[in-house]
Amino acid sequence: MRDLQQKFKNFGLLECEGSSPFYQSLSLKIAEDDQLLQLADRTQEGQPVPNMFFGAVHYLLMKGYDHPLRQFYPSLVSHPRPEQEAFPPFKSFCLENKRDILSLLKQKRVQTNEVGRCAYLYPIFCYIQQKANQKLALIEIGTSAGLQLLCDRYAYSYGGESVYGNPSSSLTISSKVRRGTFPAFLTQPPVIAERVGVDLHINDLSKKEDELWLKALIWPEHSDRRENFEQAVRHWLAAPPELREGDGVNEITELSADIPSDRALCIFHTHVANQIPENAKKELLHNIEKIGRTRTTFHVYNNIHDNRLYIDAYVNGRKEQKIVGETEGHGRWFDWSFDF
Repeated sequence: MRDLQQKFKNFGLLECEGSSPFYQSLSLKIAEDDQLLQLADRTQEGQPVPNMFFGAVHYLLMKGYDHPLRQFYPSLVSHPRPEQEAFPPFKSFCLENKRDILSLLKQKRVQTNEVGRCAYLYPIFCYIQQKANQKLALIEIGTSAGLQLLCDRYAYSYGGESVYGNPSSSLTISSKVRRGTFPAFLTQPPVIAERVGVDLHINDLSKKEDELWLKALIWPEHSDRRENFEQAVRHWLAAPPELREGDGVNEITELSADIPSDRALCIFHTHVANQIPENAKKELLHNIEKIGRTRTTFHVYNNIHDNRLYIDAYVNGRKEQKIVGETEGHGRWFDWSFDF
């Protein structure tokens, strides 16, 4: 139980600091409450417990459960009550709805399909397009609903007057380069010929339950993320990407074989590898290296070596690794540490 207690403390102090005062306040109090820790401890193995626990409660409230706790959620009311007063009703809600929360903890997974991360994926794919001089084929591991596979359908603003990507898009994602050189090659969009996502559990956005769960994983104060998500869902419904249910680590070789050889293969995953066991991470790297021996392949990822974003490029059988840099978890900023 001490390990779980520390997870909630770390979540509150390290992840929520400056981003979600509501979850920060609740996290630090949950860390000192044995009843709630025992409930949260029923989360599936390998899942980030605080995210899962808060997501389950948020989901039930968004579904319409009536309780005084609703008055504290910025996502549910226009004038929320102070977060410092939220813990007693939060605990009351959890104990009153223990059975439904347990059901969600056992069934659901933290699959935050954060469309804001496209802010740094888009320039990476622009870079790959120019480096490979081929049409791209995207394969996303841990795709959830596949919103990041549609990155070329969104518009991007990085703090200046210029808009990149698809300027006529209903969704404009805003971000900034925190450190390094702003990517200068964004004026030439990537040509994406194929896109496929794989996940142990696919979220089907044509189903209201799946859409609501993904929305519940967005932190209550983050109204911009909810708006971006809703706009991205509209793009998804207009033309859904190909999504397959399965283990991306084991199936990446087979998935790659289905892609025409004249495509630059882009295998990517963001904030997914922290849920992959160490032996499976090594297997994934090994499988991608084998693929890269015979075709142009790029692997874009974080949470394998450390939290930084990497590009492993395999061109003519030779590997070249570049470190893009650190990224904010929701894509609000990123580093760009190399030039073209």
